[in-house]
Amino acid sequence: MATKPVFAEDAKHRPSVTDIAGIPRDSDSGEDVGKAEAPTETYYKLPFWTRMGCTPESFKRRTKADEHNQLNQTLKGRHLHMIAIGGSIGAGLFVGTGSALRRGGAGSLLVDYMIIGVMIFNVVFALGEMAIMYPISGGFYTYSSRFVDPSWGFAMGWNYCMQWTVVLPLEIVIASETIKYWNQDISIAVWISMFIAALILVNVFGVLGYGEEEFWTSLLKLSAIVIFLFIGLVLVCGAGPDSGRYNEYWGGRYWSDPGAFQNGFKGFCSVFVTAAFAFAGTELVGLAAAESKTPLLSLPSAVKQVFWRITLFYILSLLFVGLLISPTDERLMGAGQGGDFVDVSASPFVLVGLYAGLNGYDSFMNVVILVSVISIGNSGIYGGSRTLTALAEQGYAPKIFTYVDRAGRPLISTVAIMLWGLLAYVALASTAVEVFDWLLALSGLSSLFTWGSICYSHIRFRQAWKHHGHTLDEIPFKALGGVWGSWVGLGIIVLVLIAQFYVALFPPLNDGQMNDAAGFFKSYLALPVVLFFWACGYLWKRTGWLTMGQIDVDSGRREIDWETHNAIQDKRRNANAFMRVCYFLF
Repeated sequence: MATKPVFAEDAKHRPSVTDIAGIPRDSDSGEDVGKAEAPTETYYKLPFWTRMGCTPESFKRRTKADEHNQLNQTLKGRHLHMIAIGGSIGAGLFVGTGSALRRGGAGSLLVDYMIIGVMIFNVVFALGEMAIMYPISGGFYTYSSRFVDPSWGFAMGWNYCMQWTVVLPLEIVIASETIKYWNQDISIAVWISMFIAALILVNVFGVLGYGEEEFWTSLLKLSAIVIFLFIGLVLVCGAGPDSGRYNEYWGGRYWSDPGAFQNGFKGFCSVFVTAAFAFAGTELVGLAAAESKTPLLSLPSAVKQVFWRITLFYILSLLFVGLLISPTDERLMGAGQGGDFVDVSASPFVLVGLYAGLNGYDSFMNVVILVSVISIGNSGIYGGSRTLTALAEQGYAPKIFTYVDRAGRPLISTVAIMLWGLLAYVALASTAVEVFDWLLALSGLSSLFTWGSICYSHIRFRQAWKHHGHTLDEIPFKALGGVWGSWVGLGIIVLVLIAQFYVALFPPLNDGQMNDAAGFFKSYLALPVVLFFWACGYLWKRTGWLTMGQIDVDSGRREIDWETHNAIQDKRRNANAFMRVCYFLF
């Protein structure tokens, strides 16, 4: 088995030190590493303000007490639950659905989101199973290195990191453009500066700052969607104010005229990429598990919340959007019109309030949009910095990015990702729309490759698990759909990529004409970028596809208190019918 090492150049592959994918083993025994509690225990011995990252002492480097996870395990169960159920709800849902409705119609919007929802459901369960088994900082990209191909893991790590470096300035600009709904006179540069300062402030507090921010902003987003669902039901039934449009029974008239599906098959396919963008960030719950106090208890429950987010907060809200807003509405022209990068007044959630005559509701929804996009920007800093740190730890990025300070922050990586936020000032240039179109092209399909890699890593993990003589009883949390669920998720992703390739060649609203080269790559740039990263990883590390014998499924496994775990499972199995249903659903 001659395989060139893929960890750091100064850490040769030795069976007692690293596995073939560069994942460190326990330096003494080569057995399972356990719960990686040492960094957090050291953290709680520090003074309060040092733990909060507010003293000069907090910026000093943390001693390397754990090979697998230098970060704090301080996120609570409530943080993971809110990250799972509301963390990724942002501009993709609140604003992007406007242009998707115009291109594909209400039927396409609903069906495409359902298809992507099925895929996401299987992705998150597969990720949850692996994250509980292997509490490794850097999360899902390391699974590609470990179970598939280190070169592909290199590509997925850099692809994911690049996705968030691009999303960050985009979200800052969207937030700044949102302010224009109330005030057109103040320069957008003022708002960009203010939002960058706010993001810096939140990240001073490290993972706790991220967790608390996500908890409260997710609570606001979910509350706003629940309010919208109640309002939508009332308006569809015709009980809206007399001053508005919906003062008579509304029903499904837009599904009949102009129709539920617009622009044929091309319109249907074009909605997929918007749906994928709306779900981007769902996988962050797996990344956050490495910094959770009780992942074995909290993560399975958090993963199950994704089903409710997809069903209640995406599908139902989009059902009412399709019933209340016509796909031919002129206000849905959306981004890029009149020289603006984004037009928040084109959000169907805002338009419902305007057309219903609900005074102040449009401003309320814009506040929610503003908070949501800032939340996604903060998630970008969190996801990008943790991934960059993990890349450096495996020798895939400069060693300087392995720096973790005494407050548990990956300091250099966080600063590096935040510097990309300065690209938001490009919005002041006359060519801003063109620049951001290309930046969006870099991130548009990136999530699909990440999700596909998670599904395939899970498939390979299960194959290697069986190959090495293990049974499913040794896995504490199993994906609901098992391997078949991951195959379904992977199959949907392949079909979506094919559909998007077709749309990139023949876009809707283009009179049936073939796209030009620039238009094609604005829709499909992520594929050549991923292939470029894979080629760089292969030429650098010279590692290829891992065989079942090369995959190490034992190093870095979480220590499980099986007696306690089995006692909890027995309690749930022996509960009454109502509680068994609750345990299954939540």
